[in-house]
Amino acid sequence: MKDRIVIKIGSQVLTRPDGSLDITQMSCIVDQVADLHKKNKEIILVSSGAVASGKSELETISKLDSVSSRQLYSAIGQVKLINRYYDLFRHHGIVCGQILATKEDFSTRRHYLNQRNCMSVMLENRVIPIVNENDAISVNELMFTDNDELSGLVAAMMHCDKLLILSNIDGIFTGDPSHPESRLIQEIDTLKDDMGAYIQPSRSKTGRGGMITKYNIARRVAEEGIEVIIANGKTKNIITDLIQGKKVTSTRFIPSKKETSSVKKWIAHSQGFAKGEVHINSGAKQALLSDKAVSILPVGVTQISGNFEADDIVLIIDDHGKQIGLGRSSYDNVKATELIGLANKKPIVHYDYLYIENNL
Repeated sequence: MKDRIVIKIGSQVLTRPDGSLDITQMSCIVDQVADLHKKNKEIILVSSGAVASGKSELETISKLDSVSSRQLYSAIGQVKLINRYYDLFRHHGIVCGQILATKEDFSTRRHYLNQRNCMSVMLENRVIPIVNENDAISVNELMFTDNDELSGLVAAMMHCDKLLILSNIDGIFTGDPSHPESRLIQEIDTLKDDMGAYIQPSRSKTGRGGMITKYNIARRVAEEGIEVIIANGKTKNIITDLIQGKKVTSTRFIPSKKETSSVKKWIAHSQGFAKGEVHINSGAKQALLSDKAVSILPVGVTQISGNFEADDIVLIIDDHGKQIGLGRSSYDNVKATELIGLANKKPIVHYDYLYIENNL
């Protein structure tokens, strides 16, 4: 199988301080991606920059609220962004295609598989998918945290080997990157290392996410067996050097060797779609955290909350109120509530549709 790589490009990488597109930087990125493409690598580009580039094109007639301005600027800027990518890739004899995604496109298994099929067909035909959130309609609860989250979903969905998250920072530091005493963490093993004390909540001016988002996405994707690297997208030849395995200033997340099914990968990234909660007792938790393949049986459930239907995503909550996983419910909330504490009943969440966090 060919190497399949998702490269996420942050808006701060693609834009100048005034918000306009940095064409020179875009050209450098495309040159590197084109070179990998010609070497038979399958590349999926998750690119921000639509809202930022749209702002430089228009002065509004009146002051807009945050939602309206985001819709307007993204609608204008996405045309500009994809046209520029199209022209730059065409110089290399490469065809690219646009995919605009919303959170809803990942909320059901059917939508998820439809999207995966679309990208698969593009890759089979040597087309580079360029993915971005559809900001014109993704507002409020329909929004991804940012394109870091979207890139993680795409990497898991497409069974990728690597995810490169490129922004304006060199990686994850032991403190504020601007402080001289802070040091770069070059490698993270999500099964051993607890980075909670180090992660900074700061975020860029043009992006919505921050280092907490990057860390959480990278950790989850690495737990699914995908190598994740966070690096500075403005570093010269950063993509080429990372793929060639050169020593580059960055943070690498060691991929887990544990096999994760396609369905479990979908569920692992479905927290934003959860409709309810299944609370379990300590005995059920202990069983779930063991090496055995176990389901969540009614006898180990203590509480059901929320309004959900059968096949909806639910959060799994332990006896201390902490979320320990996600799953697809076999019942609606009414039936699940009726079954609480009963023995010899079918699982409320079957093992095949259950994802338990590895860092507990």
